Amino acid sequence: MRGDPTTSSRQPYPIYPGMEVAEAKEELRREIRARRAARPPRLRTEASVRFADVLETVPAVRDAAVVATYASRPTEPSTCELLERLAARGARILLPVLGAGLARDWAEYAGQEDLRERAPGRPPEPGGPTLGSEAIAQADVVVAPALAVDTRGMRLGQGGGWYDRSLKQARPDVPVVAMVFPEEIYDAEERPLPVEDHDMPVHVVATPEGWQALPA
Repeated sequence: MRGDPTTSSRQPYPIYPGMEVAEAKEELRREIRARRAARPPRLRTEASVRFADVLETVPAVRDAAVVATYASRPTEPSTCELLERLAARGARILLPVLGAGLARDWAEYAGQEDLRERAPGRPPEPGGPTLGSEAIAQADVVVAPALAVDTRGMRLGQGGGWYDRSLKQARPDVPVVAMVFPEEIYDAEERPLPVEDHDMPVHVVATPEGWQALPA
């Protein structure tokens, strides 16, 4: 995936020298979100199965007893199939519950029928009791959402800082896996993602085509 000219040609990179980091992130988010929104629903559904196939081959995910992940929104890399497969093999699944502001919490996944969208634009959340922000420390692996990842392991999130703050509460040895589409992996030598001090790296990036370890 690194250095693939076909992939690079499809990557938005509206960043110029001297641009403020926060502005660069927002411009990049806007471009990537627009491209995701244009992806046909059929391709998103097909990708959900392929994402699950790939993630089942990542040792940290395959062997985890407790997985912290997320319930995807319509344009995100879909976790629907992954959640079902994790549940079928008996893994305990923790999903984010968003509180006011940047408040962080987690609750257990109890099936697709238990998920609910509490406010427009928010990801689906479990309906069961919350476990506290420190529950992420129980996870053996974290499968995190991302808009992009570069080959250093730096991740571009949605902009709220929720995951960067949550990951600080995970156990230090726990691997973090980011899910993105193939064209959302950026070569850090040619197109590094803009980074701020609070940004947390990821250790693995997964696409529907495969996964790779990163030097995070």
